[in-house]
Amino acid sequence: MQSLIITGGRVIDPANDLDIKTDVVLDGSKVRHVGKTTAAQRDSAYLYDASGHIVCPGLIDPHVHFREPGQEEKETIATGSAAAVAGGFTSVCCMPNTEPALDDDGRIEFIYTQAQRVDLANVFPVGAITKQRAGEELAEIGLMAAAGAVAFSDDGQAVASAGVCVKALAYIAMTGKVLMQHCEDPELGGGVMNAGAIATRLGLSGWPRVAEEIIIQRDILLNLRQNIGARYHVQHVSSGGSVELLRRARFDLFGQAHITAEASPHHLLLTEKSCIDYDTNFKMNPPLRTKRDIEDLRTGIQDGTITVLATDHAPHTQEEKELEFAAAPYGIIGLETALPLYVQALIETDTVDWPSMLAMMTMNPAKLCGLENKGNLTTKSDADVTIIDPQQEWVIDTNAFASKSRNCPFHNRKVIGQVIATIVGGKVKFNRDPERLSQTDTPIPPQTAAQLTPTIS
Repeated sequence: MQSLIITGGRVIDPANDLDIKTDVVLDGSKVRHVGKTTAAQRDSAYLYDASGHIVCPGLIDPHVHFREPGQEEKETIATGSAAAVAGGFTSVCCMPNTEPALDDDGRIEFIYTQAQRVDLANVFPVGAITKQRAGEELAEIGLMAAAGAVAFSDDGQAVASAGVCVKALAYIAMTGKVLMQHCEDPELGGGVMNAGAIATRLGLSGWPRVAEEIIIQRDILLNLRQNIGARYHVQHVSSGGSVELLRRARFDLFGQAHITAEASPHHLLLTEKSCIDYDTNFKMNPPLRTKRDIEDLRTGIQDGTITVLATDHAPHTQEEKELEFAAAPYGIIGLETALPLYVQALIETDTVDWPSMLAMMTMNPAKLCGLENKGNLTTKSDADVTIIDPQQEWVIDTNAFASKSRNCPFHNRKVIGQVIATIVGGKVKFNRDPERLSQTDTPIPPQTAAQLTPTIS
């Protein structure tokens, strides 16, 4: 197999504290070398001209919903994987709220089998914490961990029982995996938008911040007072109060190794005011909150309280989203829009710079989910690479998505920053600019932007 050399790009590898204009050499499925190459090396390799672009480890999303098995009308592993590589994601972790839930080792193995058949992005399953995600009896955590579950979550709902949660923390701690909690007290949450004056005016039920905060505080205390020390991760933080609780826990109680949290694009850009027209594309769980919450989330990212960015990619059919606001399902898709939206929320606001943002999309989620040899460009690491044009201006068009669903509130939004190519295991899986890929000065025939390139072998 010939090498693939990515030439002339700005290589940003946060795991190795690298930010330099140089080349990246991929040898088969592994990284061989980061550094300048010779003419002789380039003559015998495939070349990708990344001049003017950022070259980084493949983006990793630890929180997606691919809906298979059981809800294939919304998304499949095939369409979700296509959306992932189109958005620059080489690896994703899919949540267990499928039908049936991913609550045993056979269903964990099913995800791997389907992903291998598709052969686009790496898809890693997250196992359910409780059987059928019912919150009552622990699922087969040990068997699922042995089968390859990279984390455990009942995402879509919290483990509401403190007794069950203590057991889950203890068992998951023994596997070395992380418990990912959807923080929503069921007796306080469940509303269709943020609790407040706007919800009252619209006649919609409210979902208060405290519903999120109380679960975070409870779990921190359970983990600490019971001396469990499990790895604990808060999904899709939406409340400024949650950020403060997490800040205290990370830096005062546990230390940084035990507790982590993620933020999603919509919670960094949109507020409850988006719901005024009853557009169900703005119905989220947790809900969109206020400008102050956005400012607090950005501060939490800036000071290291929140260390992971995740899309919570949640596909739904058009028919479901056309229901009235109270009856429509929560969630939006996000894989194909995540990068420019993070640029808009974090870089254009001077919250963080490119290396810091990419750390939250590469090495940090890799550490979170124990994805060895991913999230960095170290020699012999997996040859997963994303190439980005940081200056490309474009308009989001949901009709051009690879995802099966279209429930996205960012249609027609002008953004900057675009994924140009996605390389998984040394193979180009998505290439928006085919003329940049060549062998010994012989261009590969041009393709449309949404088309996957042939496998390099």
